[in-house]
Amino acid sequence: MRDLFERIIENKGPLGKWASQAEGYFVFPKLEGPISNRMKFQGKEVITWSINDYLGLANLPEVKKVDGEAALEYGAAFPMGARMMSGHTEFHEQLEQELADFVQKESAYLLNFGYQGMVSAIDALVSKDDIIVYDVDSHACIIDGVRLHMGKRFTFKHNDIESLEKNLDRAVKMAEQTGGGILVISEGVFGMRGEQGKLKEIVALKEKYNFRLFVDDAHGFGTLGATGAGAGEEQGIQDGIDVYFATFAKSMAGIGAFLAADKEIIDYLKYNLRSQMFAKSLPMIYVKGALKRLDMLRTQPELKAKLWENVNALQNGLKERGFDIGTTTSCVTPVYLNGSIPEAMALVKDLRENFGIFCSIVVYPVIPKGLILLRMIPTATHTLVDVSETLEAFSVIRERLQNGTYKRLSAAVSAAMGE
Repeated sequence: MRDLFERIIENKGPLGKWASQAEGYFVFPKLEGPISNRMKFQGKEVITWSINDYLGLANLPEVKKVDGEAALEYGAAFPMGARMMSGHTEFHEQLEQELADFVQKESAYLLNFGYQGMVSAIDALVSKDDIIVYDVDSHACIIDGVRLHMGKRFTFKHNDIESLEKNLDRAVKMAEQTGGGILVISEGVFGMRGEQGKLKEIVALKEKYNFRLFVDDAHGFGTLGATGAGAGEEQGIQDGIDVYFATFAKSMAGIGAFLAADKEIIDYLKYNLRSQMFAKSLPMIYVKGALKRLDMLRTQPELKAKLWENVNALQNGLKERGFDIGTTTSCVTPVYLNGSIPEAMALVKDLRENFGIFCSIVVYPVIPKGLILLRMIPTATHTLVDVSETLEAFSVIRERLQNGTYKRLSAAVSAAMGE
């Protein structure tokens, strides 16, 4: 028998092994100053492409004013207790109704956190007799929620409707044996690649198969659709989404999330969603702040228009310069390059130190070995000057990657890691 911690000490995982070289710079970096298109990193100004503040609400004076007034009036604790016991207010109810109306559903229910809420919602929606069929590229919160499921689950190839049908056939046969139902889970926007989920095609399969659809629209809410109601509105099938989920952490620049569905389903979740039943209510600071942010989503379409002006300028500029940005159909802008982890570290350091460009780096095991993904999030606060400077910098770093500059710079790192 070995000590429980022995394995942990010996193997810190594919990312953890880089901690001594990466922590504080490549991972757990410290961005400072007001949330905006340009912030400070290690004392230097950088163009920031890593903040999910899509509509630029985070640092607006009118938003901060509401946040501040709520803090002064209620403090950080109110209301105390879980919603079911002592943490319920008229403002929680007001926010839920306004959210439901905005995403064209009967009812909504607030969640304290998106990740926690998604995990718990999946657990509440299915029993051991039910079957889950979900996109293999689903976000970690969906994966973790599915892991709680004590029944059968199948994955379908990413955005592959033929694969989905094959797995629905399997699910139907299994459900006939168990007497359960089928829950299909996809995303409105896949946050790493930027592709919209094929929700229209999935909803069309309801004519052939008996299933319910649960959509995580964290990146679509506020950014897609005529009114900003998300990917379902964008694709014209919002009614076909049975349970809609979105978070406040992106377009709403806050904390919290919500589920929206028919009233009967929301009423069930209110009494069975363990992460909310046994957790403190969302504090009033965030509730009042979310009401203000939602009002701005509804009444200031120019914010979304400016966002998409920047998205189109960045994505079109990258494509014109021959960069591979995959098949994104959203604001999320991935740039794919070929290279090792040490090369990626050298490349990103060059971007930050010499070009003042800060974007997220994604490597194995999140994506296959040999690939580098630079993930960029345009916002309404960015300018066309930001875009132009970034495009120029990317052309230079690609040339340096291809001519071996970063390979030479990374040799010392690789040697130190014994690779």
